[in-house]
Amino acid sequence: MEGEAAAAAAATHSLLYEGVLLLGAALVFVIIFRKFGLGAVLGYLCAGALIGPQGLALVGDGESKMAIAEIGIVLLLFLVGLELNPARLWRLRRDIFGFGFAQVLVCGLMLFAVIYIATGFTWAAALALGLPLALSSTAQVLPGLKSSGRINSPFGERAFSILLFQDLSIVPLITIIAALSRAPADPSAPPGWMLAVYTLGAIVGLVLVGRFVLNPLLKLVGRLGERELFVVVGLFTVLASAAVMQALHLSTALGAFIAGVMLADSPYRHEIESDVEPFRSILLGLFFLAVGMVLDIDAILANPVTVVGMAAAVVIVKTGVIFGLARLWKVDSKPALGLALLLSQGGEFGFVLFAQARDALLIENEAASLFGAVVTLSMASTPFLMMIARRLEFAAPDKGENLDGPDDAPGTTAIVVGHGRFGQTVAQMLAAVDCSVTLIDKKPRQIELSGEFDTKVYFGDGLRLDLLRRAGAEQAAIIALCIDDKNLNRAAVADIAEAFPDARLLVRVFDRRQLIAIEQAGHCAAVREVYESSICMGRLALEAIEIAEEEIADVEQAFRHNDQTRLEMQIEAGDLHAGSEHRFKTAS
Repeated sequence: MEGEAAAAAAATHSLLYEGVLLLGAALVFVIIFRKFGLGAVLGYLCAGALIGPQGLALVGDGESKMAIAEIGIVLLLFLVGLELNPARLWRLRRDIFGFGFAQVLVCGLMLFAVIYIATGFTWAAALALGLPLALSSTAQVLPGLKSSGRINSPFGERAFSILLFQDLSIVPLITIIAALSRAPADPSAPPGWMLAVYTLGAIVGLVLVGRFVLNPLLKLVGRLGERELFVVVGLFTVLASAAVMQALHLSTALGAFIAGVMLADSPYRHEIESDVEPFRSILLGLFFLAVGMVLDIDAILANPVTVVGMAAAVVIVKTGVIFGLARLWKVDSKPALGLALLLSQGGEFGFVLFAQARDALLIENEAASLFGAVVTLSMASTPFLMMIARRLEFAAPDKGENLDGPDDAPGTTAIVVGHGRFGQTVAQMLAAVDCSVTLIDKKPRQIELSGEFDTKVYFGDGLRLDLLRRAGAEQAAIIALCIDDKNLNRAAVADIAEAFPDARLLVRVFDRRQLIAIEQAGHCAAVREVYESSICMGRLALEAIEIAEEEIADVEQAFRHNDQTRLEMQIEAGDLHAGSEHRFKTAS
């Protein structure tokens, strides 16, 4: 018993020690890399390589940590699924099964040819290495699209469609490797045709469970009012769907994605999304740390020309192929090149397929390590490629099919960015006094919905200075930012205010914290989106307890005065706690 207790204590100590090192290294490197605009992913990779077994050897066993951290990819696909209801997926079927299939096939065959010619490997080994390199990094691409708000744009939807087909293609790729295998057959592994049947059955089963089990369960949790249970239900849904797919030798990420799609129409979708998001962020960071830890630095040092050359070949071949396919799909040149650069790296599932090829005796362990380093190096190049793309504006969202950009807008007095429920009210009040208004939104579905009511909305990102300039912002008297964006920051607002000094800039903000940051940018007026409606409900509450109308008016006036005084003190001090004495305290 004492020996077991000592072993348990040692394991706990080791876990705490490694946890501190991993998080500490990640914190330092991500801050540094973010500071220089190189992206968090590259910071995680470098941190893992430094403290891992091939670096300072402060932390070991990167493979087991990667296995745990892959749950982050599963959570990521679940959250993406929450954004896509079945009707929208059906609308994307051409990009998923057309563009996605063409990308995997053509990129895989091209990279197979490059490896076969350049290395002298057998055709089976070159195929087992080339096909996995056609896959891109879901864990790198999707967070960037989500954080920039481009996941729902035509550009983001096309990128997501390709990534989704890549995930679906893992099953046939495993089947191809198994068919080429030189190893004795594993009697426990199902044949390829059975995997296809399992995939279809699992998808149908998850759909039924989502409709007849999860939705009623969420309604019950909602009635109970326990916020923690939403966390439990969300994580249980993700892990259970992934576990089912893993038991069937299928993609765990695909199972989580299907579970997310089934909850996309649920009224509790936003609750689940906000509860699961922190786990996704932490585990994805751990995943990239683990990738850095398993990076075989000795293989790179022993074959630096091969690794660098092959990584460059992967990026160049995939960029060229995806760009060509995008042009065939009638994507404009700049968005096509942005899409190609975005998906030019190798993907995390390459590590899994290389291990399958090694176990199938198609490649040696050294080759698996070498091409694992190629994938990692190509992933490390992505932040730099994205910097180039942003500087040249190649990564800007395209206009989408049948969506007009603001270049076609007539001269205007006011520009309203965002035509949701907030922007619609602002636009209608301006129209009531015959003010000419140009409406801009980056959500195709919102534009199509507005069109049903004979309202012309132009497609584009209304925070971009070049787009605002094309929309006539230099002649406009008003620029109203009515977008629902909690991440809208002072720098973006300040850039717009500085670029168009003659326009009155009006900004919708989420809460007091964002309002303080925006007000500090100057040259604009910020409005909290629920401020007036909450005062209105406060008046109704006072009327319900039969407070006299004169006293209600006095309370409202006093509240507005106190709130404005407190806000001015907070802006001056830059501290949310300033002016707390100017509040009506609730009775304890």
